[in-house]
Amino acid sequence: MIDHAHDLRSLREATDRLLTAAAKLDNAAMAEASRLPGWSRGHVLAHLARNADALVNVFEGRPMYESASARDADIERDAGRPLVEQLEDVRNSAAAFQAVADAPQDWSRTVELRNGVTDSAGRIPFRRLVEIELHHVDLGIGYELTDLPDEFTAREIDFLADRWSGHPEVPPVTLSPGDGRTWRTGGTEGAPVTLSGTPAQLLAWLAGRGDKGDALTTAGGPLPLLPPL
Repeated sequence: MIDHAHDLRSLREATDRLLTAAAKLDNAAMAEASRLPGWSRGHVLAHLARNADALVNVFEGRPMYESASARDADIERDAGRPLVEQLEDVRNSAAAFQAVADAPQDWSRTVELRNGVTDSAGRIPFRRLVEIELHHVDLGIGYELTDLPDEFTAREIDFLADRWSGHPEVPPVTLSPGDGRTWRTGGTEGAPVTLSGTPAQLLAWLAGRGDKGDALTTAGGPLPLLPPL
């Protein structure tokens, strides 16, 4: 069951964690490489700010981004700013998103995201939480997949397993954290594969983070490759 109020509370906490951690950096650290290929830490923070703006657009019925090229240009424009400006932008854009999300509205309505993707309005706070939590990890400043809240990790595994479900490039995959839970993803073609490991290791494979699943135990075949997110 979607609980947007719970997700908004979690989002505020996650945003505060990220801002507190990033405030310990300096201007030189902003220009250093993040864990995302081709992006500095400044790119990651600029993306988070512009993503908040884009989700305000979603709530208010406008296109999420003017275009893919405009999105990329805005991130590139803002990536080189000093730390204090980056933090202020992330904080202010997050507050603007929270203000729109706190307004009375129909949370069951369908909204449109990028590339024609649609979702219920009630799922948008969790989508924003994903951006904050995973990109906090991407900053490479001491916050790891193993530090993510357990509830978040399980829900993100749910979300990404569903995303790759039925994908023709992915064989049938069973994900097992060894605690009685299982997730299934992938298509119907090819030999079934079972991947076993901790929830953080399973998320690493699904989200293309960390070791990208190399620490998982595989049975039935090699570690499948996933398309880019």
